[in-house]
Amino acid sequence: MKNKIKDLRKQKNLRQEDLAVKLGVTRQTINAVENNKYNPTLELAMKLAKLLETPVEDIFQLED
Repeated sequence: MKNKIKDLRKQKNLRQEDLAVKLGVTRQTINAVENNKYNPTLELAMKLAKLLETPVEDIFQLED
């Protein structure tokens, strides 16, 4: 699954650490999600969408 988290995070001038603190996860988790090494739980995906003010379906795209 691809995602746009890194681009959206940078648009809001947030560091990985900032995002992690706001979401209650580690910076390593944010890094793994951004680099497509870990698919977030539904709860984390929804929290990311809310924090980044972007619909979840605009953040994550399934690969064919």
